[in-house]
Amino acid sequence: MNPNLKITIQNASHQSISNERKEVLQPLIEFIQNKLNDNQPILLNFICTHNSRRSHLSQIWAQTMATYFDIPNVSCFSGGTEATAMFPKVVETLQKQGFEILYLANGNNPVYAIKYDQNALPIIGFSKTYFHDFNPKTDYAAVVTCSSADENCPVVLGAEKRLSIRYEDPKVFDGTTEMDKKYWNKSLEIASEMYFVFSKIK
Repeated sequence: MNPNLKITIQNASHQSISNERKEVLQPLIEFIQNKLNDNQPILLNFICTHNSRRSHLSQIWAQTMATYFDIPNVSCFSGGTEATAMFPKVVETLQKQGFEILYLANGNNPVYAIKYDQNALPIIGFSKTYFHDFNPKTDYAAVVTCSSADENCPVVLGAEKRLSIRYEDPKVFDGTTEMDKKYWNKSLEIASEMYFVFSKIK
């Protein structure tokens, strides 16, 4: 793991998680554990409306924590009900928290290579629909991370299981003096919950 990222993970490990949130996270823990017990690939697709903020953060932290806890056969993806672009403040926040991020392609929907370890394959980040060819088609858990997608997408095509793990959107703080702090805290919140999830896998 990148040295600064290790510090962020340690900070995440000390964040308090309420019993209510633990109940919300339990079905994801069970999905991962059951797949591991059956020696099957663990495919997680984190879904939000625009695939610009929360779904990316969830994908990246889940993949990172799977590696941190040495859980094999985990592949994490993200998508939206529509495609936009990965929001620049998300990229900036992840860099400050210890990820190495490389630009693979510019344009209206940039493509990033996100590395949590110098010798690991990068996570590829760009905005896409959840059913994009880049993402799994079957046998995956659809983890819905926002209320809009949760309400407007009651059925996720191809998903073996549909889970709702909602996060408040940091977008409401865009352009304010609290923007940096709120994105940092939201990323750390998601990191702490993904830490909790993968720490429970045996």
